Amino acid sequence: MLKGIPAIISPDLLKIMHEMGHGDDLVIGDANYPAASNAQRLIRCDGHGTTELLDAILQLFPLDSYVEYPVSLMQVVPGDPTIPEIQDEIKKVVIKQEGRGEKVIEYVERFSFYEKAKKAYAIVATTERKLYGCMIIKKGVIK
Repeated sequence: MLKGIPAIISPDLLKIMHEMGHGDDLVIGDANYPAASNAQRLIRCDGHGTTELLDAILQLFPLDSYVEYPVSLMQVVPGDPTIPEIQDEIKKVVIKQEGRGEKVIEYVERFSFYEKAKKAYAIVATTERKLYGCMIIKKGVIK
């Protein structure tokens, strides 16, 4: 047991976050994201949503301050009537944990998001059921 680490952070996820270096990307995928087929390293966080996991991760994980957008969300596919309310929840977490606020968030076209995610250091698979709940976060440095 360790003090100060959110209980939602598994030992495997903690190890991955520790191994990552400045500029490495971490994907947090929702239940529909093809995590297993795209991951170089896969961490399962079944039973958890992306927003609660993001909140816990950002307590330990600095976002990259040397890039304009250390947080990437998937754009809604043209013609899809989904209103991605979860993205507002993600913004609230980012604003709470990141001094620069929501301006660190970019929206990436679906297939470009997938290509970017394939290059990530690791993918965290959740059972988030809300659509468009995927994100990529870029690790920064501890100052």
